[in-house]
Amino acid sequence: MNIEELYKIYKQFPNVQTDSRNLQKDEIFFALKGPNFNGNNFAKKALDLGAAYVVADEELDFKDERIIKVNDVLQMLQQLAKFHREQFDIPFIAITGSNGKTTTKELIHEVLSATYRTYTTKGNLNNHIGIPLTILKIKSDAEMAVIEMGANHLNEIASYCVYAKPLYGLITNIGKAHLEGFGSVENVKIGKGELFTYLKVNNGTAFVNTDDKAVFDLGKQVKSAVYYGSKSNNIKGKILKNDPFIEVQLEGESSLQIRTNLVGTYNLPNILAAFSVGKYFGINEEKIKNAIQGYQPSNSRSQLIKKGSNKIILDAYNANPGSMQAAIENFASMHGNKKILLLGSMMELGIDSEKEHKAIISLIDQHQWEAVVLVGKNFKEVNKNHIICENSAEAAKWLEKENPQNSLILIKGSRSMQMEKALSL
Repeated sequence: MNIEELYKIYKQFPNVQTDSRNLQKDEIFFALKGPNFNGNNFAKKALDLGAAYVVADEELDFKDERIIKVNDVLQMLQQLAKFHREQFDIPFIAITGSNGKTTTKELIHEVLSATYRTYTTKGNLNNHIGIPLTILKIKSDAEMAVIEMGANHLNEIASYCVYAKPLYGLITNIGKAHLEGFGSVENVKIGKGELFTYLKVNNGTAFVNTDDKAVFDLGKQVKSAVYYGSKSNNIKGKILKNDPFIEVQLEGESSLQIRTNLVGTYNLPNILAAFSVGKYFGINEEKIKNAIQGYQPSNSRSQLIKKGSNKIILDAYNANPGSMQAAIENFASMHGNKKILLLGSMMELGIDSEKEHKAIISLIDQHQWEAVVLVGKNFKEVNKNHIICENSAEAAKWLEKENPQNSLILIKGSRSMQMEKALSL
């Protein structure tokens, strides 16, 4: 079956599923394969559950006219997304970077949605499977699309651009994320820079963070660029307050003061990015302000939670050396005498893991804390002076036993550490 024929079927049944456990009636089930699963084994189950069609790439032990046989299910999913993308003549905005991708994406979505029918990446569907699924959820009424792109090795962003075809894009920052896959910070820069290279070749527009030197250098290759930052000539801003939510001042046609629901001064570039995109697409500044002020962070990203007499900053969606440093420094600058750190190990750092965990401990030791709890084997291997817990469940027991009062608590760690569970008891 060629892509045009499959697309006709997709137009009849426009909901796509890759997990048989979540399958709904009349969806098309793509039987993907991975190291620990094979969707072809669930083809019969999918049909029994009411799938309109099953796209498979192995010989099955039963016959059914609803089976679409292809050479490679993943490639077909990506080709279908590309074909669907090509039916739209609207702005597709791609977002990548080491830190802040999701918050930036959500802020931009809020801003654009104030004027346009905008579709965006849900959750963390930002990889070779999630991006095609995101594209295929875009309906014919779309006026804007915002696509988040994650990457942990070279040529990944370039491959996403083949089927997302963004003509607008931004790189939040370049840092020490996924070093195990990229191999070096220089390769992180090259890998994330693949987005700006694509924009350069295709005469696209880049939104460039001038406060990040690596991003600024990459942005120079793109002829059409909008610059933002604390000292930018185009769009600039500064922090006014940080206790606990940040209040910022942005300079556009006029000076705007925005009270956000975000914790952390490191969110200023994310806010500036959303402001820049909104301004570029002609959205009224008051609408932009209201959209940013109305944004409520969720899913363990820069959330402030009040529990009894304690205030908890839950920033446990992910962590790498750059984001961990920013979170600790921001936390140290906040008002409060009783501050507690609950920090989970940082993953995917490869041979740099020991060095980077030592560096975080060195940073911790530059400040005074009520208590420091480090979680996971990566911290355990280099720790000398602080409390160590094996996992987040053990950290939760420590928190319950100590029962701190009137404290400010920062909880952060890599996704696999599931540090939000420290609050589960």
